[in-house]
Amino acid sequence: MTKKTKQKSASCPVETTLKVIGGRWKVLIIHFLFEDTKRFGELTRSLGSISARTLSKQLRELEDDGVVNRKDFGEIPPKVEYSLTPLGRSLEPVLHSMEAWGVSVEKRRSTKRTVR
Repeated sequence: MTKKTKQKSASCPVETTLKVIGGRWKVLIIHFLFEDTKRFGELTRSLGSISARTLSKQLRELEDDGVVNRKDFGEIPPKVEYSLTPLGRSLEPVLHSMEAWGVSVEKRRSTKRTVR
């Protein structure tokens, strides 16, 4: 058994989730795709300071993991749309729970700061 195999067998489902949605941009990409199907340019504008290369990479990884669907219309100029798959949509309650947890942590931190 190689070291890589050992690491894979030691993983847990939470770690798998974090590997799929982890990183600076993936949760935000998913967030904007909850709203509606988006084209590449729309996602770029929504995300602000992301580079085209980074957005492409993140979308490709999300597509490989079955979270995002990429629809290429085969037109010139290129028209490509991104949407969430059913698996991607199933992340909505997970992200809402993470948001609620984050809000409670932020409140706790701000309370600690004001007490000092």
